[in-house]
Formats: sequence, structure tokens, C-alpha cells
Amino acid sequence: MKCYNLLIISNDIYDSGDILYLFEDLKNKLLSYLTTEQVDRIAQAFVTARNAHEGQTRSSGEPYITHPVAVATILADMHMDTETIMAALLHDVVEDTPINQEQLEQLFGPTITNLVNGVTKLDKLQFRDHKEAQAENFRKMIMAMTSDIRVILIKLADRTHNMRTIDALRPDKRRRIARETLEIFAPIANRLGIYSVKKELQDLGFKAMYPMRYRVLKEAVKKARNNRNEIINSILEDIKGRLSETDIKSRVLGREKQLYSIYLKMVHKECQFHEIMDVYGFRVIVENVDNCYRVLGHMHNLFKPRPGAFKDYIAIPKINGYQSLHTSLIGPHGVPIEIQIRTEYMDQMADQGVAAHWYYKEKGSESVNSTAQIHAQRWLKNLLELQQSAGNSFEFIESVKSDLFPEEIYVFTPEGKIFELPIGATPVDFAYAIHSDIGQRCIGARVDHHPFPLNRPLASGQSVEILTSPLAKPNAMWLNSVVTSKARSKIRQYLKSLRIEECQLLGKRLLKNAIGNIRIEDLPAEHIRHVLSEFGKKNLDELYTDIALGNIYTVIAANKLLNRENMDTPIGTVPHATITPSAINGTGGLSYVYANCCHPIPGDPIIAHINPGKGLVIHNQNCLNIKELSTKSAKFLNVSWDLSNACNCVFDAALRIEIKNHQGILGEISNAVSVAGANIEGISSEEREGQIYMINLIVTVRDRIHLADIIRKIKAIPNVIKVARKKA
Repeated sequence: MKCYNLLIISNDIYDSGDILYLFEDLKNKLLSYLTTEQVDRIAQAFVTARNAHEGQTRSSGEPYITHPVAVATILADMHMDTETIMAALLHDVVEDTPINQEQLEQLFGPTITNLVNGVTKLDKLQFRDHKEAQAENFRKMIMAMTSDIRVILIKLADRTHNMRTIDALRPDKRRRIARETLEIFAPIANRLGIYSVKKELQDLGFKAMYPMRYRVLKEAVKKARNNRNEIINSILEDIKGRLSETDIKSRVLGREKQLYSIYLKMVHKECQFHEIMDVYGFRVIVENVDNCYRVLGHMHNLFKPRPGAFKDYIAIPKINGYQSLHTSLIGPHGVPIEIQIRTEYMDQMADQGVAAHWYYKEKGSESVNSTAQIHAQRWLKNLLELQQSAGNSFEFIESVKSDLFPEEIYVFTPEGKIFELPIGATPVDFAYAIHSDIGQRCIGARVDHHPFPLNRPLASGQSVEILTSPLAKPNAMWLNSVVTSKARSKIRQYLKSLRIEECQLLGKRLLKNAIGNIRIEDLPAEHIRHVLSEFGKKNLDELYTDIALGNIYTVIAANKLLNRENMDTPIGTVPHATITPSAINGTGGLSYVYANCCHPIPGDPIIAHINPGKGLVIHNQNCLNIKELSTKSAKFLNVSWDLSNACNCVFDAALRIEIKNHQGILGEISNAVSVAGANIEGISSEEREGQIYMINLIVTVRDRIHLADIIRKIKAIPNVIKVARKKA
């Protein structure tokens, strides 16, 4: 093992050729806001990292030390403190070199060692599979973040540089890392208000995940930008002209739309590219909050505001601390305009989020506890509570992920205090958001002074009063309606704390309610043993316990015990004339949607996957997304088509059409679909090679026979090479 005895490093360090080459740019950035003594400490960390990584190279062939220097440079651009920069330079030494934690602590102290340890993966431990290792690594990083938020800032910078150099990796590894970036790290950056990092991670992840879509969209945006310059300049002049007539100092900027944001809007809102690019965005930056509202008035005088399209994120900041005024206007010739109005401080916070805390701290500002910092601290406190109540790493990670994608509503206490909740939140979620004890003792709610069901979603602007009782206890049925991870984890924590006997009694009562008048004891013993074997339970008491804890859905257990795989109505209910006939048998009364990945239609073999947020999701049994899962588990329900009701419905089917491109072929395809008695619900295309294009078509069909007729008519079109139903 090498020895890493360091001497106090003076400015002579900068005289070494290779060190000068690698460290010079970083040193210059650091000297712009740190003292010479602080930069010398960072230089010590650099020398240690350089020596430790000597001889190591990255996948691109570059010396490995270029990576930690790049990570430190990203953090230096955020004006991060000395300890963070040092930890960034050292973040891989424990994982990839002979240096251990004890040596690192001896050299640089416990704070930097803890930061490095928080970023270091658990590669030295053995896990059953990659998913378990990934979940435990993520849990470890999140928990390290709760003690020092700088851990996640280093990790975000690390991921940013890895994404910048991802082209050196093989395609399958690129896609895996890109997916993880889009699903985990970009949302964390957004949750902490660091827009600049979130934007770069999303665009780099999009490029690595869908390279062709990225290239096509980038070219389209570039072309559209050139066509928009004249209109943008005209509107800019109008805005600047109006503001120059006032005493308000301001900067007016055009606002570029992010590629990944455009892509998501096209996919989720089913918008065409021109619909998104036809909206012109601008940003006005002023000195103080009063001027924000004055500028808003001038903009509403200059252009006509769109009713209901104004949002005040200054009075009510977003959940990540973001503050700004947003307004939508109708500009000259009916052009849609979106304007954001904010102060310089708000603009810095919007870009850097919690990272701006250190920027203002270094400048000696008293406003170091920014809105973003306060919101981040509140989130970290929530993460600690989740950690304490989560049963395992997977449960913890799922809870954290559900917190990373909030579309917020804002509700009020009777005293006027504002609480942010995700869309779909119920009064129970609100009760737990106020305080865990309020949630545990909740017995009812009044919304806008009227009684309100505990399982009904709240809406923005409502005033909510929670009714409590000292004798009340959480209800297991709440797990079917709550959406916040805090409420779900607290309810589960309570249920797990119940004595086994209480769980068994509760589970038995829930199951008896589900199966109606039939006694469980009267069911054939052999059949009960078979069902218990399917669930992996030794006896009925274990089954009752899991039902009470919410690990097994009551309706699935009841279906299997009664051998009702194709029920027309929910167990224990009576058909009612006003119930809309269902196209699916065996749902047990749960709401259902059809999977967008495989688009099942009548005649396909189907199975239902239970999703706590969506109810049942009906998949084709051959769908690739469920192929790897055991369809015998408690998360699946056997269902079938009710063809007598399905014949009155229409369904979406996905087709993949390979064509030789020529003028008018899309019109011919559209006409063929129309002649077959169907409609086109969605269309997209991608170039494969030369004049060969691939068309993705979503069409409405009645059943497989109808779909076959549509395919025959499309195949008959000249220059259509191949038509096939698209698989997930």
C-alpha cells in the first residue's frame, strides 16, 4: 500500500507541470471567492486525490483525476465552501483506491470524511441482486444527506460530469444510467430548487435515453428559433419600452424552452410541437418585491391578460422554495406570451436553490436562510421520519420517489396557515402534514365549514379543519386513499405496532366484509391450503395479518378464496341500475385503466396489475413490462373480458408501420383508417435509414377482428413495407 504522508503545501504546488495543467482553472475559480489559505487546503486534497488515482483511467481513456477535478469545478461555479470542494476532489478515493476512511480522517478530519463517506457506494458489501444494492446505496446517500445536505450537492455534481462523458460507455449502461438520472437525480435537483443542474441532467439524460428523438427535437427547436427571432425582438422592444417609461430598474430576457420539457409536454399533454413553440416566454428581473407587482400591472396594461392564468409564487412559494410571478398574456396579433417577474435574489435562488445558501453566506449576507433552504430542511426532516418508519430499503426508496414528483395543491388551516400537498391528497394527508399526532387521532374533517369525507381528494384554496378524538386510532382503510409518503408510512408504522392478535382480528374482519355472507370456515380445506400456498402463507392467521398491514389487498384474497376470477360486480355488493357496465370481469369493484405500454383490446389475454395510485392497470399477458414479474403474486389479479359490454366500447391499439416515404402517404394511411371505421388518436414518426420511416400510430378499435381489418387496409397502400401491432 502506498503511503500518503502530506506536508503543508505552499504555493510551490502550482509550479509542477501536470498539477498546473489540471488544477489551474479550478484554482482561478476558487480564488474569486475563497482566500489563499482556503485554496491551499483544497490543493492538499487535490494532491492526495491525484496520487491515489495515479495510473487509473476513465472509460474515455482520460486520467481518472480529471473526473474529481471536473466535479469540484461544477461546485466551484456554485461558490460552494472549502469543505465541499475538498470532499468533491476526494469523493472516489475510499471507493476506488487503497486509502481507507481512517487514513482520510487522519489527513482531513471527520467532516470531510463524512461527506466522502456519504457519496461512497456500498460496493464492499454483498447483496442478492443489483436492485437491492441500488436501493441500499440510495438509502445510504439520502440518509447522509439528511445530516449534511452537501452530500447530495456533491453527488449531483458527480452525476452531472458522468452524464457529460456518458458517450464513452456501452449503450445498455448508458440507458440504465440515463433512466436513473431522469427518475432520481434530476427530480432531487428540482426538489432542492437547483434548476441549472436539473435542466442539464434532464437534457443529458434525454439525449442518452432517446438519442434519435433528442436529435430530431433539437433540430426542430433550432429551426423554430430562427423563425421566431423577429417576433421575439418585437415583443422585447414593447416590454422594454413600457418599462423605460417608469422609474423601475429592470432586465428583460427572452426565455428558452428546455428540450426535455418540450418532449414531456408533447408526450403527456399530447401536444404538437408547434403548439408548444407558439408560446413566447420572457423574464423581467427587478430590484425588490414591490417592483415585481408594479411590473405586473404595467404588463397587464400593455397586453391583455388571460383569465385564470396568473400565479403568485412570491406570496405562496413552490414546494422547492421557488418564487416568482407568472402571468399569461395575449400579445400582438394574438400571440400567446408568458412572463415571469422576479427579483435578482429570487432569480439566483431559482437557478441555484439550496446551493445559493453558500453563495450568499460567502458574501456575508444575512439572508442565508433562503426559502429554498427552509423548504429543503423541512423535506430532510420528513425523510428522517420516513427512514424511521420504513420497513426496508425498497419501501423507503418508493416513499422518497413519490415525494420527488409533487404537483402541488395549497390548502389552509382555519387560522389561514398554508400547507402544500400533492394533487390527490385527502384530509388524512392534511392531518398528518400538520402533525403526526393529529393524523393518528383524526376522526373527521370539515372543508369550507361543511362535513367532508376523509377519503375524498382536496382542491387548492380549500380551508380544512381536522376533527380529532383522544381515543381515535388510524384506520387501515386509509391506506387505499392517502397519497403522501408521510401519511402512508405513519399508518403502516401504527399497524405494525399492533399486537399480532389485533392484526389477525382486523384482517379477519376486513376479509369477512369482503366476502359477504359466506363463512370462511365453510370453504373447502384443500382450496384454502391452495390459496395460502399462492400467497406464501402457512395459515389463515398469517393471511389475516398481512391483510391488516396492507401487504395483501383484501379484494384479491377474497377473489381467490371464493374462486371468483370473473366477477361482474364487487364482492358483497348488489348490482345497481345506475352502475356503468364494465368491459372487464373480476375487478372486484376496483377502478381500472388500460396500460399505455401494451394497449390491450378485446380478445387479448389480459391480467390486472394493482397500482396503489391508479387502481387496477389492465395489461396484455404478453406485455414485456410484466413478463419478468411473477403474475402469481398479490400484486396481480386474474381478470377477463366481458364481451357483451366490451362491444359497446372503443379501445386504443398501437401500430408500427414501416413505409417508404413519399408525398401524401400519411393522408392515404389516414384515409384507410377512416374507411375501416376507426379514428387516429396519436401519430409520431422516426427516420430509420434514408427514405425508410417508421410511423407509430394509435387507432381506436372495437376488438381484434376490427384491428385486423385496419391492418389489411393499411398493408394494401403502395409504399407501405410492413404493418405490425406495437408491443410494449
